[in-house]
Amino acid sequence: MQIHLSPRHLVLTAAIHSYVADKISHLETMAENILAAHIVLLHDETRTKKHVVKIHLAIPGPDIFAEVAEDDLYAAIDKVMAKLAAQLRKRKTKIKEHTKHISRLAKEGTKRGYKRR
Repeated sequence: MQIHLSPRHLVLTAAIHSYVADKISHLETMAENILAAHIVLLHDETRTKKHVVKIHLAIPGPDIFAEVAEDDLYAAIDKVMAKLAAQLRKRKTKIKEHTKHISRLAKEGTKRGYKRR
């Protein structure tokens, strides 16, 4: 998987980079078909919650996007990863249920003597 980190108005340290890479690798264990991840780390003094983390995951089908604003950068990273994990779980469940539904329809069709095209 290709990871692209874009810091805006903050210095990207090795600790931040390794923390984000570790969290993204955890997401990759949930869905092995992630093609790329684009992470934007933004620091904005004018907002009440100063750190914004935006992540865009490129996967087959519709892409997944999440954004969180927090006072602490690490808390924002954790929350956005939790949002993405929930979206990936929902997507995986939806695909699994659709597959079960299609196979059940095909099975019922063969019981009745119909052949599915």
